[in-house]
Amino acid sequence: MKKVLILGANGQIARLARQQLLAETDDELTLFLRNASRISDASPRETVVDGDASDPQQVLAAVQGQDAVYANLDGANIVDQAKTVIKAMDEAGVKRLVWISTLGIYDEVPGDFGRRVKQYLSGGYLETYAEAAKAIEDSDLNYTIIRPAALVDEDVVDYEVTTRHEAFKGEAVSRKSVADLVVKLIADDKLHSRDSLGVDQPGSVSPFQA
Repeated sequence: MKKVLILGANGQIARLARQQLLAETDDELTLFLRNASRISDASPRETVVDGDASDPQQVLAAVQGQDAVYANLDGANIVDQAKTVIKAMDEAGVKRLVWISTLGIYDEVPGDFGRRVKQYLSGGYLETYAEAAKAIEDSDLNYTIIRPAALVDEDVVDYEVTTRHEAFKGEAVSRKSVADLVVKLIADDKLHSRDSLGVDQPGSVSPFQA
C-alpha cells in the first residue's frame, strides 16, 4: 500500500487514474484541487484537500508523508507550480513524481503533425511547459514526465511510449491509456525513472486537423 498525492485531482486524466488506483490497488489517495467541493464521491481511502498548487505551504502540507506525487496540473503559471512541487518534495523527502506535460516540448514531433503541434501550441504554451519540464529534469527527484499525443475520450487502453531522445510516433491517445500509464508508474518506482515519455496509440491519426 502506498500513499499517493494527486495534484489537480479533478482533471480528466486524474479522475480516470484515481478510479483505476481505487479498483486495482490498496493505495491511499490524497486528492488536491482548487474547490474541493467538486469531489463529492470520495471513498474511505481518499482525503480531499482544497488547495493551490502554486502555494508552497499548501503543497508542502499535502506532500508530507506521501510515497508518490502525481501532478495533473496546467495553466499559465505551470513553471511556478513545477518549482513549488519540486521544493515541497525536497523538503518533505518524497522522491517519486509523475508529471503530465505535453508533446512537442523537445521539438520531438516529426513531419506534418509536428508542424501542426508547433502552429497550435507555440507562443507561450510549449515554451512554459518545456521550462517546467526542464526544472523537473534538473532536480534530484525520481521523476517520470508524460507527454501525451492529442487526447481523445475513447474507451480503450492501447498505447506505446517513446523515450526522451526518440521521435514521437502516433498522433492521438486516449485519456484512459494515459491514466493506465500513470498507474503503472506509481506502482513501480523504478519504471522509466528520470525519463520523459511520449505516449500515443500506435498508428493513430489526430482528430484535430489543420
